[in-house]
Amino acid sequence: MRGLGLRGVAGLLAVLLSVSLAACTDNGGEGEGELTIGLLLPSRAVPRWEKSDKPLIEKRVKELCPECTVVYANAENDAASQRQQMTSMITRGVSALMLDVVDPKALRSSVRAAQREGIPVVAYDRLAEGPISGFVSFDGAKVGRLQGQALLEGMGARADGGGVVMMNGDPSSPNAAWYEGGARSVLRDEVRILKSYDTLGWRTENAHDHMSAAISDLGPSRIDGVLAANDSIAAGVISALKSARVSPLPPVTGQDADLDAVQRIVKGEQYMTVYKPFRLETEAAAAMAVALARGNDIDALVTTKVDSPTTKDVPAILLTPTAVTRETIGRTLVQDGVYTIDQICTPKLRPACDRAGLTR
Repeated sequence: MRGLGLRGVAGLLAVLLSVSLAACTDNGGEGEGELTIGLLLPSRAVPRWEKSDKPLIEKRVKELCPECTVVYANAENDAASQRQQMTSMITRGVSALMLDVVDPKALRSSVRAAQREGIPVVAYDRLAEGPISGFVSFDGAKVGRLQGQALLEGMGARADGGGVVMMNGDPSSPNAAWYEGGARSVLRDEVRILKSYDTLGWRTENAHDHMSAAISDLGPSRIDGVLAANDSIAAGVISALKSARVSPLPPVTGQDADLDAVQRIVKGEQYMTVYKPFRLETEAAAAMAVALARGNDIDALVTTKVDSPTTKDVPAILLTPTAVTRETIGRTLVQDGVYTIDQICTPKLRPACDRAGLTR
């Protein structure tokens, strides 16, 4: 699998525009009627789903397909609920489905049910199993490598044989193993991984409990860095470290560029996060879903192919993530319009923001 580099982003956006313009004329006459696209997101535990992905997808679908309606459901990290939600959308007869799967194995039969009804399924952000029609995500191995490289950088001299705790994601998510594999490829032979935990539901409180156990078992002096798979997990890790009065805090990684994580980075509590431009991901997925809902092919959109445990050569778009540290917040997140300096720099954070070069 290969990601789409920065030089490919402009090309992808041009293709998305051309395909969307073509879609407006293909099968779009008055007799077509209204199309419905089902959007199934996995949880509210990770802020990005409700704050970024949902509104961006709804907006882009409407831009590409004025006659389209988006039907939304959130599984609250429960596979049984997501199966029921998907069954309801299939029964309703949606034109296409965008599925960010909670548990690929548990939803495999639902994907097959959609295929039997002629409903294409776009796997969004996480690779679903079964006969999916397309997949849009960021390169998960690259995410893990960025985290591992940043952690070694943050550990400095202690990166030579130092002790690391790994806080991985939910094992039911295919992305968790993807991220972990990328991180381990960088960390192996460089550090000692003293503890490794899976974080059910990617939940902050579960990460807190695991980190508290690691501190108790190992002692804070042996923990030179923490590989946290995302920002929600990083929040729990840092909370546990602070509760144990660990000072100075070891470097802690993250992912998703949540606002509170960016503020922790400014304060020096979290070392880095991984920025994934959600707009690119949502636009690519929306274009794919609209094309499939209209009965058009997606060949012009696809940049690579991937294999799932059940399906070979799934048409895919894999985008390239970016590491963000305190020194690069301005030229990444602020420059791209993800956050303004005023959003990041609350009055209490103003001195830290000034030191980080985040000035109006």
